[in-house]
Amino acid sequence: MPIETTTSVVTEVPDDAELLAVPYDSDLSPSVELPLPAAGLLAHYDAKGEAGEIVEVPVARSGGVGRVLLYGVGDGSPRALRTAAAALTRKAKGRDTLTVVPPAGDLTPFAEAALLAAYTFRIGKAGKKPVGTLVFAGADEGQVRRAETVARAVAFARDLANTPSSVKNPAWLAEQAQESGVPVEVWDEERLKADGFGGILAVGQGSASPPRLIKLTYTPDEPVERHVVLVGKGITFDSGGLSLKPTDNMKTQKTDMAGGAVVIAVLKALAELKAPVRVTGLVAAAENMPSGTAQRPSDVIKHYGGRTVEVLNTDAEGRLVLADALAYADAVLDPDEVIDIATLTGAITVALGRHYGAVYSSDDTLAERLVSAGRAADDKLWRMPLVEDYAPALRSPIADLANVESGSTYGGGSITAALFLREFAGKRPWAHLDVAGVGRSTVDEGTLTKGATGFGVRLLVEWLTKG
Repeated sequence: MPIETTTSVVTEVPDDAELLAVPYDSDLSPSVELPLPAAGLLAHYDAKGEAGEIVEVPVARSGGVGRVLLYGVGDGSPRALRTAAAALTRKAKGRDTLTVVPPAGDLTPFAEAALLAAYTFRIGKAGKKPVGTLVFAGADEGQVRRAETVARAVAFARDLANTPSSVKNPAWLAEQAQESGVPVEVWDEERLKADGFGGILAVGQGSASPPRLIKLTYTPDEPVERHVVLVGKGITFDSGGLSLKPTDNMKTQKTDMAGGAVVIAVLKALAELKAPVRVTGLVAAAENMPSGTAQRPSDVIKHYGGRTVEVLNTDAEGRLVLADALAYADAVLDPDEVIDIATLTGAITVALGRHYGAVYSSDDTLAERLVSAGRAADDKLWRMPLVEDYAPALRSPIADLANVESGSTYGGGSITAALFLREFAGKRPWAHLDVAGVGRSTVDEGTLTKGATGFGVRLLVEWLTKG
């Protein structure tokens, strides 16, 4: 569900602020009368001023008692400000209003994190509601509004991914793309067949819910030369197909379209921010199910553009739908750069855990810019190698490629998946983001809520608007 918390900006701290948050360090004292000197209070609580540290102090208010939250901001870095803001929002859970005296400097990461920490996804009325309104006193309104736009885009991506697959299917995802505020074009199964999108069709043929290709187009008011294509994996549920997953591994698979959700949310944010870059989004959407019509291990499929692939594992389906979209982008859209994003491999979770996404790229400059944008946006990336010696793992005796290695000579499952995708991206600058580890959270803390994270929205918006 969308972030329920609203924001407002005022010039001064209201006299009747029932819950007021004020930063502290050696040079800053609260802009409110406290029952004891601030230094004495902080010393009493052994407060160090670390990011996320909060000292709660009761104060007199007309007709009752209010609360002041003295909060630490650590070294004042964007990372520290995000930690501080998230802690405040969580502290204020269930309250109507939290008035915040913001820390010095750029407020964008602080306000963004405060809103993300308020995100919840609930079906029904269970649980305590997040804080109703965040009031920023003396803040730069432009910074707050940008932060709100990005945070709500992240929440939109989370909502799409968290929606149960009993509701969500490829057609539903195409309908949600209409909420992005940009023109949308949709290929149904008949048009996919007519245009030769064999990978998307093969993955979706075992499901009662037919596949879709969703195209979103953002064109700025002022013409610009740069054209970027974003490609997202949109597997609305992944059972593994006939290469069936174990039950426990299926429980998170409603979020296997997280990459597609990110693409839709990024286009939405770009339109609202009026970003000066032309962007086309492609979401390859299918449901991977076992049935009498499902593709079989050993089937050979023909992708958009004519390349053939032997399917050795139907659970390696994400690369099959992405391959069609990448080939279409290269042949038809003529972009300057192509980025694909997908919860693609369990192997990358083993390699990088749940705090870094992987970036593979054919272009050093593009990779460096994406890593830098991820660092700035707090969607951290680690560049992984495209190991040419592993390319033989994808050889097939009967087709142009195999979708997975037939044996266990090479390993490196995330690397070979990236090498597979590279075959369809053409010679233009391309990067692949494998976000299987960071696309889902197992914890409810900081800016994260258990479930989908929306990882990639902040990164791509940062890169497209500032990078």
